[in-house]
Amino acid sequence: MSISVLIVDDHPIVRTGLRALLDQREDVRIVGEAASGEEAIALAGHLHPEVVLCDLRLGDGLDGVQTTVALRALEPAPAVLILTTFDRDAEILAAIEAGAAGYLLKDVPPSTIVAALRQAAAGQMVLTPELAGRVVQGIRRPRVRLTDRETDVLRMLDTGASNREIAKSLFITEGTVKTHLVHIFAKLDADSRSRALAVAREAGLL
Repeated sequence: MSISVLIVDDHPIVRTGLRALLDQREDVRIVGEAASGEEAIALAGHLHPEVVLCDLRLGDGLDGVQTTVALRALEPAPAVLILTTFDRDAEILAAIEAGAAGYLLKDVPPSTIVAALRQAAAGQMVLTPELAGRVVQGIRRPRVRLTDRETDVLRMLDTGASNREIAKSLFITEGTVKTHLVHIFAKLDADSRSRALAVAREAGLL
Protein backbone atom coordinates (compact mmCIF):
# COMPACT_ATOMS: atom_id res chain seq x y z
CA MET A 1 0.00 0.00 0.00
CA SER A 2 1.42 3.41 -0.98
CA ILE A 3 2.29 6.15 1.52
CA SER A 4 0.55 9.49 0.89
CA VAL A 5 3.02 12.37 1.05
CA LEU A 6 2.74 16.18 1.00
CA ILE A 7 5.92 18.03 -0.10
CA VAL A 8 6.63 21.40 1.53
CA ASP A 9 9.48 23.59 0.26
CA ASP A 10 9.63 27.24 -0.76
CA HIS A 11 11.87 26.47 -3.74
CA PRO A 12 9.91 25.22 -6.80
CA ILE A 13 12.94 23.41 -8.22
CA VAL A 14 13.34 21.41 -5.01
CA ARG A 15 9.67 20.44 -4.98
CA THR A 16 9.93 19.39 -8.63
CA GLY A 17 13.02 17.33 -7.93
CA LEU A 18 11.47 15.58 -4.94
CA ARG A 19 8.28 14.84 -6.88
CA ALA A 20 10.31 13.41 -9.78
CA LEU A 21 12.24 11.25 -7.33
CA LEU A 22 9.24 9.99 -5.39
CA ASP A 23 6.92 9.55 -8.37
CA GLN A 24 9.21 6.73 -9.48
CA ARG A 25 8.22 4.76 -6.39
CA GLU A 26 5.13 2.58 -6.42
CA ASP A 27 4.97 2.69 -2.62
CA VAL A 28 4.83 6.51 -2.44
CA ARG A 29 1.95 8.71 -3.62
CA ILE A 30 2.41 12.51 -3.78
CA VAL A 31 -0.92 14.09 -2.84
CA GLY A 32 0.18 17.72 -3.02
CA GLU A 33 2.86 20.41 -2.80
CA ALA A 34 3.07 23.54 -0.66
CA ALA A 35 5.42 26.53 -0.86
CA SER A 36 4.81 27.80 2.68
CA GLY A 37 3.94 26.59 6.16
CA GLU A 38 0.53 28.21 6.00
CA GLU A 39 -0.25 26.49 2.70
CA ALA A 40 1.01 23.16 4.07
CA ILE A 41 -1.31 23.33 7.06
CA ALA A 42 -4.32 24.14 4.88
CA LEU A 43 -3.55 21.37 2.39
CA ALA A 44 -2.83 18.80 5.10
CA GLY A 45 -6.17 19.54 6.73
CA HIS A 46 -7.86 18.83 3.39
CA LEU A 47 -5.72 16.06 1.89
CA HIS A 48 -4.85 14.14 5.08
CA PRO A 49 -1.37 12.94 4.02
CA GLU A 50 0.29 10.26 6.12
CA VAL A 51 3.64 12.07 5.95
CA VAL A 52 4.59 15.71 5.34
CA LEU A 53 8.11 16.11 3.91
CA CYS A 54 8.99 19.63 5.04
CA ASP A 55 11.94 22.00 4.73
CA LEU A 56 13.12 23.88 7.83
CA ARG A 57 13.33 27.34 6.25
CA LEU A 58 10.23 28.38 4.33
CA GLY A 59 10.82 32.05 3.57
CA ASP A 60 8.52 34.60 5.15
CA GLY A 61 5.85 33.31 7.49
CA LEU A 62 5.94 30.08 9.48
CA ASP A 63 9.18 28.11 9.55
CA GLY A 64 9.45 24.33 9.56
CA VAL A 65 9.34 24.04 13.35
CA GLN A 66 6.22 26.20 13.68
CA THR A 67 4.63 24.33 10.78
CA THR A 68 5.41 21.01 12.46
CA VAL A 69 3.65 22.10 15.66
CA ALA A 70 0.54 23.09 13.70
CA LEU A 71 0.54 19.93 11.58
CA ARG A 72 0.86 17.69 14.63
CA ALA A 73 -2.19 19.42 16.12
CA LEU A 74 -4.39 18.35 13.20
CA GLU A 75 -6.79 15.42 13.43
CA PRO A 76 -5.64 13.08 12.06
CA ALA A 77 -2.08 14.31 12.54
CA PRO A 78 0.42 13.49 9.79
CA ALA A 79 3.97 12.45 10.58
CA VAL A 80 6.38 15.29 9.74
CA LEU A 81 9.77 14.54 8.27
CA ILE A 82 12.16 17.51 8.08
CA LEU A 83 14.38 17.56 4.98
CA THR A 84 16.78 20.50 4.99
CA THR A 85 20.32 21.77 4.48
CA PHE A 86 20.57 23.18 8.02
CA ASP A 87 22.21 20.97 10.62
CA ARG A 88 22.72 23.12 13.72
CA ASP A 89 22.05 21.24 16.94
CA ALA A 90 19.52 23.82 18.14
CA GLU A 91 17.46 23.48 14.94
CA ILE A 92 17.50 19.68 15.03
CA LEU A 93 16.44 19.63 18.68
CA ALA A 94 13.73 22.25 18.10
CA ALA A 95 12.23 20.19 15.27
CA ILE A 96 12.18 17.00 17.34
CA GLU A 97 10.69 18.82 20.32
CA ALA A 98 8.01 20.23 18.00
CA GLY A 99 6.95 16.69 17.15
CA ALA A 100 8.84 15.91 13.95
CA ALA A 101 9.23 12.19 13.26
CA GLY A 102 12.70 12.74 11.85
CA TYR A 103 15.34 15.08 10.49
CA LEU A 104 17.29 14.48 7.30
CA LEU A 105 19.82 16.55 5.40
CA LYS A 106 19.28 17.11 1.68
CA ASP A 107 22.56 15.44 0.77
CA VAL A 108 21.32 11.98 1.81
CA PRO A 109 20.80 9.35 -0.93
CA PRO A 110 17.29 9.16 -2.45
CA SER A 111 16.90 5.65 -1.01
CA THR A 112 17.35 7.10 2.49
CA ILE A 113 14.52 9.57 1.92
CA VAL A 114 12.18 6.82 0.75
CA ALA A 115 13.11 4.57 3.68
CA ALA A 116 12.60 7.49 6.06
CA LEU A 117 9.11 8.17 4.68
CA ARG A 118 8.22 4.54 5.26
CA GLN A 119 9.56 4.66 8.82
CA ALA A 120 7.78 7.94 9.61
CA ALA A 121 4.48 6.57 8.29
CA ALA A 122 4.95 3.57 10.58
CA GLY A 123 5.35 5.85 13.59
CA GLN A 124 9.10 5.41 13.93
CA MET A 125 11.72 8.07 14.70
CA VAL A 126 14.02 8.81 11.77
CA LEU A 127 17.52 10.09 12.58
CA THR A 128 20.94 9.14 11.29
CA PRO A 129 23.22 7.79 14.05
CA GLU A 130 25.20 11.05 14.06
CA LEU A 131 22.12 13.27 14.38
CA ALA A 132 20.61 10.96 17.00
CA GLY A 133 23.72 11.34 19.13
CA ARG A 134 23.61 15.10 18.80
CA VAL A 135 19.93 15.19 19.81
CA VAL A 136 20.69 13.18 22.95
CA GLN A 137 23.56 15.53 23.81
CA GLY A 138 21.32 18.53 23.19
CA ILE A 139 18.64 17.19 25.52
CA ARG A 140 21.20 16.59 28.25
CA ARG A 141 22.84 20.00 27.80
CA PRO A 142 21.27 22.79 29.88
CA ARG A 143 19.36 25.22 27.67
CA VAL A 144 20.79 28.73 27.60
CA ARG A 145 18.12 31.31 28.33
CA LEU A 146 18.69 35.03 27.88
CA THR A 147 16.38 37.79 28.99
CA ASP A 148 14.67 39.88 26.32
CA ARG A 149 17.07 42.77 26.95
CA GLU A 150 20.11 40.47 26.84
CA THR A 151 18.84 39.17 23.51
CA ASP A 152 18.51 42.75 22.24
CA VAL A 153 22.10 43.47 23.25
CA LEU A 154 23.31 40.23 21.66
CA ARG A 155 21.62 41.03 18.37
CA MET A 156 23.15 44.50 18.36
CA LEU A 157 26.51 42.91 19.13
CA ASP A 158 26.05 40.71 16.08
CA THR A 159 25.86 43.80 13.88
CA GLY A 160 29.30 44.88 15.07
CA ALA A 161 27.93 47.75 17.15
CA SER A 162 30.08 49.23 19.92
CA ASN A 163 28.90 49.53 23.52
CA ARG A 164 28.14 53.21 22.91
CA GLU A 165 26.11 52.41 19.78
CA ILE A 166 24.21 49.65 21.59
CA ALA A 167 23.44 52.01 24.48
CA LYS A 168 22.19 54.70 22.14
CA SER A 169 20.05 52.30 20.13
CA LEU A 170 18.45 50.68 23.19
CA PHE A 171 18.17 53.94 25.20
CA ILE A 172 20.28 52.62 28.09
CA THR A 173 23.63 53.64 29.55
CA GLU A 174 26.96 52.17 28.52
CA GLY A 175 27.31 50.85 32.05
CA THR A 176 24.07 48.91 31.65
CA VAL A 177 25.31 47.52 28.35
CA LYS A 178 28.48 46.29 30.05
CA THR A 179 26.41 44.64 32.78
CA HIS A 180 24.29 42.85 30.19
CA LEU A 181 27.44 41.71 28.38
CA VAL A 182 28.86 40.28 31.61
CA HIS A 183 25.67 38.26 32.10
CA ILE A 184 25.62 37.15 28.45
CA PHE A 185 29.25 36.04 28.53
CA ALA A 186 28.64 34.10 31.77
CA LYS A 187 25.56 32.31 30.42
CA LEU A 188 27.32 31.43 27.16
CA ASP A 189 30.59 30.54 28.91
CA ALA A 190 32.38 32.92 26.58
CA ASP A 191 35.36 35.20 27.16
CA SER A 192 35.06 37.41 24.09
CA ARG A 193 32.48 38.95 21.80
CA SER A 194 33.38 36.67 18.91
CA ARG A 195 33.13 33.57 21.09
CA ALA A 196 29.81 34.72 22.56
CA LEU A 197 28.39 35.20 19.06
CA ALA A 198 29.67 31.80 17.91
CA VAL A 199 28.12 30.04 20.92
CA ALA A 200 24.88 31.98 20.49
CA ARG A 201 24.57 30.90 16.85
CA GLU A 202 25.24 27.27 17.77
CA ALA A 203 22.55 27.48 20.45
CA GLY A 204 20.08 28.98 18.00
CA LEU A 205 19.93 32.33 19.82
CA LEU A 206 20.76 34.31 16.69
